[in-house]
Amino acid sequence: MSSEVKTISVLGAGQMGGGIAQVAAVAGFNVTVFDAFPGAIEKCKGVHKKSLGKLVEKQKLAQADADAAVGRIRFVDKLDQLTGCDWVIEAVVEDAKVKKDLFAQLVKMYPDERVVLATNTSSISISEIATAAGSTASRVVGMHFFNPVPLMQLVEVIPAIQTSSEVTERTIALATKMGKTPLKANDRAGFVSNRVLMPMINEAFYAWMEGVAEPEAIDGIMKLGCNFPMGPLRLADFIGLDTCVHIMNVLAEGLNNDRYRACPLLKQLVTAGRLGDKSGRGVYVYPGK
Repeated sequence: MSSEVKTISVLGAGQMGGGIAQVAAVAGFNVTVFDAFPGAIEKCKGVHKKSLGKLVEKQKLAQADADAAVGRIRFVDKLDQLTGCDWVIEAVVEDAKVKKDLFAQLVKMYPDERVVLATNTSSISISEIATAAGSTASRVVGMHFFNPVPLMQLVEVIPAIQTSSEVTERTIALATKMGKTPLKANDRAGFVSNRVLMPMINEAFYAWMEGVAEPEAIDGIMKLGCNFPMGPLRLADFIGLDTCVHIMNVLAEGLNNDRYRACPLLKQLVTAGRLGDKSGRGVYVYPGK
């Protein structure tokens, strides 16, 4: 197997994994998507059809190219069906143990060390995940895409302490071929994006909790005053309030600083099952979901 990447395996057919698969296929790569969760594959196919349809409608993609991209994606529901790929991108649940267990299996499945094992984690230490790869930890790297993947330009490239410089360079090159702008960050809790973004979102919840302003005013002020496309509380709903709490916990523990702990109101909403868009209610109410 050469170091040239032709086939990419994506683990996880959810919002992130499905988006990564679509972008890779549009860029001309053959893609295999794995997900064992019932219904996940059919849902992902539907999302691809809708997403690609919108790009065609807006004349950002020709219909023939959209059809060709769909033809380059295959789906499997068993991990051992992932064979013959040159690059792996893991996009499963944001849980360190789950990811490490998975990477331990991937090392056995792909003994060729030229196959890079990338993780799409948004906050978990790449160096910790890389320990699961044992003596081949140098091929593990962070490749953090942003949601929605087909529209967002950035990929944070995060080498672990163990990652070789060659793998980092190859990751930057691959992200570029996928039509993204790769920017390198060091392996610290939250990397750059969540290290800066999540405390701002958390502070917006404190402003609401302490009666500084109501959510609509907080979001409106940040949109109109700071030129944000979306207010921080609305963005938290979009990300998922439970995900925000998880990332704040990772920051607090990774940076050993309690100032990164999640706002009590944010945690209270999660306890009440108000998780944002995905549950139909978070800071705001979403009747159609």
